[in-house]
Amino acid sequence: MDTEKSLQPLAERMRPSVIEDFVGQSHLMGQGKIIRQMLERDSVFSMILWGDPGTGKTTLAKLIADHCSMEAHFLSAISSGVADVRKVVVSGVANRAEGKRTLLFLDEIHRFNKAQQDSILSAVESGDVVLIGATTENPSFQVIAPLLSRTRVLKLNTLNDDELALILERALSKDGTMKAMDLSFGEGVREGLLGLAGGDARRLLNILETASVISEDGIITADILQEAYDRSSVYYDRAGERHYDTISAFIKSMRGSDPNAAVYYLARMIIAGEDPEFIARRMVIFASEDIGNAAPQALPFAVSVLTAVKNIGMPEVEIVLSHCATFLASAPKSNASYLAIKKAKDAAVDPSFTVPMHIRNAPTGLMKSMGYAKGYRYPHDFPRHFVREQYLPRGLEEAVYYDPSVEGTEKAVRARLATLWPEKYPPEKK
Repeated sequence: MDTEKSLQPLAERMRPSVIEDFVGQSHLMGQGKIIRQMLERDSVFSMILWGDPGTGKTTLAKLIADHCSMEAHFLSAISSGVADVRKVVVSGVANRAEGKRTLLFLDEIHRFNKAQQDSILSAVESGDVVLIGATTENPSFQVIAPLLSRTRVLKLNTLNDDELALILERALSKDGTMKAMDLSFGEGVREGLLGLAGGDARRLLNILETASVISEDGIITADILQEAYDRSSVYYDRAGERHYDTISAFIKSMRGSDPNAAVYYLARMIIAGEDPEFIARRMVIFASEDIGNAAPQALPFAVSVLTAVKNIGMPEVEIVLSHCATFLASAPKSNASYLAIKKAKDAAVDPSFTVPMHIRNAPTGLMKSMGYAKGYRYPHDFPRHFVREQYLPRGLEEAVYYDPSVEGTEKAVRARLATLWPEKYPPEKK
């Protein structure tokens, strides 16, 4: 057995090398279907492959490149930028002059922003490169219209149990390592494995490989299968539990002033392909909810990061996200502003509390005659631009909604309020 290949993950070892071994997507690969006809005619075109993880997008691109004898370049929009694309285009121009074809496979193409996607357009239109973009997101919303018009969108389906079972049998009978283990399954375990795969061939093989390592006697039981699933299921579902667990850990790490944990969870989200704008928006919220006036510069900084994320694509934007995450995690914390609006809203729903007459607006003579704005004192006419006045409705005179902390610059805010409203703000917060 090829030692180098035996060190590869099972999913990579089982990647088919010829079209005939490709499993699934019969609506594209069956006789008379679009990709099958394209291969038979050796007339490859640019396309966007849209489908869930483990449906064969990367494998299909590799098979097309091999079958059509193309120079293939595989990039990920998560870790590559315009400079990487330009290198491929330059190679494509040179190859075309020699009568060779060049394939650019761009994984997670929806991660490229408009400017980055624009950089591919002319090369695709001229034929210098054939583009195969892969995405798990609806390309109608994530890929720019000019690029969509120059490609064909092909939807890949999740694999059914029969297709997964075929891949499983091939792995057990054809992979040298698996075959040598002579694995067997407890009652119902094989079916359970197919169910845990969820239509994802890569997940199926990852779980199988992990289970084979855990099992000491070659028998995969239900308990071993569950443990293997827990260990090997690395798919980050942006609509599911892992999505919420990771963003929760990220926020709580920043709240806990641990920049190391914060940047670790940020890295996990970036690697998994999380939307950078989603991360940036959460940091904008965090800047007010958990930092507030303790470091008021945090909010405009986070907003500027959100703007940068919208204008800078991956991978460079991860530096900006890290900059912001480590700053927010390291900043002094206060949730006083967050608590203030929550407490104020609880009181504001009661209609019996009315705005005091002296601070109401009086745009007409009738309203003035009724006492609107009567007795209002303009603070700027007084020393320190302040005069003690009753602004809250009657019945709420003693209410305190904003209770500043003594962290960061909020300590100075509290100290000033203590000189103006000493009955509400003792100098030192307990």
